[in-house]
Amino acid sequence: MPKILVIEDESAIRRVLVKILVEESDTYEVLEAEDGLGGIETIKKDDFDLVLCDIKMPKMDGVEVLEAAKKIKPEIPFIMISGHGDLDTAVNTMRLGAFDYISKPPDLNRLLTTVRNALDRKELVVENKILKKKVSKNYEMIGESEGIGTIKDMIEKVAPTDARVLITGSNGTGKELVAHWLHQKSNRSSAPFIEVNCAAIPSELIESELFGHVKGAFTSAVKDRAGKFETANKGTIFLDEIGDMSLSAQAKVLRALQENKISRVGSDKDISVDVRVLAATNKDLKKEIEEGKFREDLYHRLAVILIKVPALNERRDDIPLLIEHFSDKIASEQGTAQKDFSKKAIELLKGYDWTGNVRELRNVVERLIILGGKEVSEEDVKLFASK
Repeated sequence: MPKILVIEDESAIRRVLVKILVEESDTYEVLEAEDGLGGIETIKKDDFDLVLCDIKMPKMDGVEVLEAAKKIKPEIPFIMISGHGDLDTAVNTMRLGAFDYISKPPDLNRLLTTVRNALDRKELVVENKILKKKVSKNYEMIGESEGIGTIKDMIEKVAPTDARVLITGSNGTGKELVAHWLHQKSNRSSAPFIEVNCAAIPSELIESELFGHVKGAFTSAVKDRAGKFETANKGTIFLDEIGDMSLSAQAKVLRALQENKISRVGSDKDISVDVRVLAATNKDLKKEIEEGKFREDLYHRLAVILIKVPALNERRDDIPLLIEHFSDKIASEQGTAQKDFSKKAIELLKGYDWTGNVRELRNVVERLIILGGKEVSEEDVKLFASK
């Protein structure tokens, strides 16, 4: 049931607006406030799907109400009500985030159309938020250890910025999860997230993969093709295993970071790109620099923020939480009942040497769920979790 708040100091106009809305649909729940101050207090106490707000009011005018509401509940659409002399102000409120404005006296058809459109938009915003939460659960970082807590705090601080981040850690620790979280919590979350595994692409093809190519640039280039940087425009590109990138490709990435421009293989034409760059590696890049395998200037461009993901052996207290998470997820994926793990089974798994980190633990949990008993026991772990 849509809940609508009408903020209007002129009682006659307020009554008319409420009457129109109530008669339009019996599903509308309409509340009133007689001035801006009362309106903002009502918004603080309750959730609304739409606010109709007069511009000229005592105590707190409509512009002030809009600005205050956007700080506490930015998702609520506002329709501003303007008198004849308030049109310039009404137009300005659109820049401040108002959905629309209507003039006094309100035209019935225009008012109801605007109300319906605003409510539809609010519904879409809510659906998108729910969808984002569902998507983000796929990349949730599980753990309450100090190391994971530090990473979560850093993500909260760094994600809203465009700062480049270099994520380090052993294979299987979850570096890609950090990258996904950084993107999803950023202002670029609605734009593409493009992942490139630099270790999986042959060195002779990495430049074409990243920057694209023009027809005829090499034998198999039968048509023009955009690269990953172009595809990620306005979004985020994640260069996984960047320590395996060739020096020539590193030079082009450095230029892209310095100038926000790339050029396709076989072309001299510059293409402007607006991309946030995240990178990850399991290598010691400072050692790679000493050995001449990685550019020092590129390292300093990438490592504006450094996030080190701890090995699983360094956060063993998170293992019970990870076991429960993987057990839930695997049962859901396979359509089977979730299995509990006995305390002794969990303690035994906590003591293992997890050289493959979280990825290895997930594989072991899946094996135990498939092969173990109704409750995974210590004996099951000894039988099926041996490495």
